[in-house]
Amino acid sequence: MININIASYFFIGIGIFFWFWGTFPLMGKRSVLYKLHSLSVADTLGSILIVFGLLFKKTAEWPLLILAIITLAIWNTMLGYVLAYCSGEGDSNEQ
Repeated sequence: MININIASYFFIGIGIFFWFWGTFPLMGKRSVLYKLHSLSVADTLGSILIVFGLLFKKTAEWPLLILAIITLAIWNTMLGYVLAYCSGEGDSNEQ
């Protein structure tokens, strides 16, 4: 049987790993959209895994933590679409 603390720290550790892993493409020479995409995906996955790890430690707070996971998934996805749309090269209003 897996200890709850070990599972919790495992998910929190993997989440922190994703946070740092998402920052490495920022130093590359790719486009801004590629950098933004890799950062937002890694940040979303890392944050969700950290909250999932907290779910093991604070089982009494499960409704709020599940709401936090859903909110992270929706908010970060929509923010990525908005930023990609706003950074588009061909805006019809500009001359």
